[in-house]
Parts: sequence; C-alpha cells; structure tokens
Amino acid sequence: MSKPFYKRVLLKLSGEALMGEKGYGIDPNTLNYMAQEVKKAYEADAQIAVVIGGGNIFRGIEAAEQGMERATADYMGMLATVINALALQNALEKIGITTRVQSAIEMRELAEPYIRRKAIRHLEKGRVVIFAAGTGNPYFTTDTAAALRAIEIGADIILKGTKVDGIYSSDPMKDPKAKKFERLTYMDVIRNSLKVMDSTAITLCMDNNLPIVVFSIRKEDSLKKIILGEKIGSIVLREVKDDAGVQEES
Repeated sequence: MSKPFYKRVLLKLSGEALMGEKGYGIDPNTLNYMAQEVKKAYEADAQIAVVIGGGNIFRGIEAAEQGMERATADYMGMLATVINALALQNALEKIGITTRVQSAIEMRELAEPYIRRKAIRHLEKGRVVIFAAGTGNPYFTTDTAAALRAIEIGADIILKGTKVDGIYSSDPMKDPKAKKFERLTYMDVIRNSLKVMDSTAITLCMDNNLPIVVFSIRKEDSLKKIILGEKIGSIVLREVKDDAGVQEES
C-alpha cells in the first residue's frame, strides 16, 4: 500500500453533509457513506480526526438572527454537533473502526472531555478521534474549532468536505459562470471574501501555516486520494507557485 502523503489529517464536515437529500436531520444512507469514506482513508494508514458541524439539526447563528440570545443559541448548536458526532461514531464502529468522541463541553456519560495529549495518543494508537461541541465557547464556529483542533494535534492539513468540488468565485450551483480556483493563498481568501471557512479559522491557519483543501465529499474515494497525494479540489496555502515563479502572500 502507498504511504500517505499526509500522515495526520483533520477532516471537517458540515452537519448539512449528513442530511443527504433530506431537509433536516441525519440520512442513514449518507451517514454510512461518510463512514465508508473515512474507513478508506483510515486504511491508507492515515491518522484521522474529525470535526463535524450541527447545521442539520440546529444553527445557532440563524436562531440568534431570529431573536434568541446568541450565546444560548450557540450552546444549542454545540449540542447538535454532539448528536452528529455520536451518529458518526456509531457508523464507524459498525464497520470495524475504533473511535473516540471528545467533547469540549463535559458530558462524561456520552464522550470523553477534550484533552489534547489524550487525543494525540488515540491517533497514535490508530483510533479515529471525533471532536464535538466546537471550541466549547459561543461566538466561534465549527470551522474555527476545526482549525484550532488541527493546530493543537499537529495535523498536516485540514480537509474540508463539501457539496462542491473546490473553491469558486461564487456559488457554482447558482452561477454557471463561477470560476474554480485550484490554488489560493490565505490572503486571497480573506481579500475576496470567499466562503471557504470563516475569517477567524483562515487567520488561525495562516498564522500556523496549515494548508486547507476543499473538496467534494460526495465523490467516492476523494478523501483517500487526497491523503495519498492526488491533487483534488482546491488548496489554500501561504504562497502559490506557478510557471512564472512564486506569488507571495501580501
């Protein structure tokens, strides 16, 4: 078997990714598909951590916009991520992958509390670690949680699985003229307000030189192929090299 190009990765999945074609909740077929994709990546000898959102159940920002106190809404959103983390854990365990869920909000009956060194040890022992409840603090998204956890565990890269196959100038599902970017700098993303991750997450990645790949989780084997070094989706880096030389971040 080929050695992984990225040995330790953090996979970021949105809660909406678990809905499939449903408008709410968790679609069992989609959940099982996601678990199989993680298993293929795991069998490529990669250490895999996962951060999953909760938007298929509850979106704190939307609730806050409708009048709910923002902190309360965000905590409710964190609890939704725990539900998704447990669902993914169950799907992975059913196909033979040993997992641990670590929650930023303590709930010992359901998950371990988040402990950085313990998470790293789980990865070293070949367990998939699923980080739940975001950062444990309101006003931070699961994108920021993904960036923070990736940096803390020493991940080589963040892999963001989405509905589309990369980063576009606008929504390709609505704009047929949307331009796909193969490679971007962190500053390109910030300057052009591209919807890759929120600005806090992008800044964390930029400050720690952590690459981000955005790809379609719906295309089979994409996660495994990226881990083995294939160029799939769009990548965000400190600098972009092309035929003319090197384009530095400004």
